[in-house]
Amino acid sequence: MKAILALADGRIFEGTSFGAQGEADGEVVFNTSMTGYQEILTDPSYFGQMVVMTYPLIGNYGVNSEDFESERPHLSAFIIKELSAIPSNWRSQESLHDFLAQHGIIGIQGIDTRALTRHIRNTGAQQAVISTKSTDRKKLVAQANLLPSLEGRDLVKEVTCKESYEWCEGEWELNNGKTAFKGTPMSSNYFIVAYDFGIKRNILRKLVQAGCRVKVVPASMPAKDVLAMNPSGIFLSNGPGDPAAVEYALKNVKYLIGKIPIFGICLGHQILSLALGARTYKLKFGHHGGNQPIINLKSSSVEITAQNHGFAVNATSLSSDCEITSTNLNDNTIEGIRHKSLPILSVQYHPEASPGPHDSSHLFKEFTELIDINK
Repeated sequence: MKAILALADGRIFEGTSFGAQGEADGEVVFNTSMTGYQEILTDPSYFGQMVVMTYPLIGNYGVNSEDFESERPHLSAFIIKELSAIPSNWRSQESLHDFLAQHGIIGIQGIDTRALTRHIRNTGAQQAVISTKSTDRKKLVAQANLLPSLEGRDLVKEVTCKESYEWCEGEWELNNGKTAFKGTPMSSNYFIVAYDFGIKRNILRKLVQAGCRVKVVPASMPAKDVLAMNPSGIFLSNGPGDPAAVEYALKNVKYLIGKIPIFGICLGHQILSLALGARTYKLKFGHHGGNQPIINLKSSSVEITAQNHGFAVNATSLSSDCEITSTNLNDNTIEGIRHKSLPILSVQYHPEASPGPHDSSHLFKEFTELIDINK
């Protein structure tokens, strides 16, 4: 079926639909990963966004639930150059088309994703509408212009868990042919409470692999209730939207600072930085993909990282009590901080990868070492 993508600035792209039919809206962003589309689809950080894949052929290895980063897809729509009609992989459980249709997610293919990506890079990420119902271009552009920006919106409340739960699943192992469950004993030296701002499962798997017992709690759980659990450390997760809009999380993190070791990733990094007195701002088109180079300012070593964020921490606003540990080699934005006297570290990128390189997986061990030092 014919589908139209209408951007708020009036740019139109025509293609054909796959997955669900109807209309969808959200902010259009592009992802430069060559593989990992099912992890991207199920990453809660994409809530409220429509994702463009820059790699041209998508869907060739199908979909399998063992690689999901959450229970379901969270993005608004999926935009690609070409859909592979026949998935071929021994782990595949269903096609990408069937998966998206099952979850009511609209896909559009057959458009020039190179032109769309260049347009976003030049003009910035913007709101858009995809429709299989209407061919009225002016009407669709008008709809896109009425959509609210991500700035000032708390999207964490849309994706956080409703109740606390324990996590004991480790990383997927080839020899087992399935996800391995490495239930961490209750006597583990590291009991981590993870705030769920839209947490990815592979972060939890990495914490378990690092020897942690992990309990995930809703984003709004009061800090006093968390401390009453007597954890060894606090983890602040990734998630969607504007960090400055998640005021309850900011309040909780401020309370926790100085009382317990804290590790933050992505949105967790931004919220932690805000709690330490910094400011955040919206990037022109964000960092989304598995090939973002960062430099470790202490060792001068370069790591290729997976990233997914539309906001960043303002370097000039960072307190003198914090040091910048890494920066992005493309635009010099902050990629990591560490407090000079308190057991606090955070990174803007995703050391758990999934999809992406594993260069930065050492950070989970650094977190447990930080806990050891501060016992």
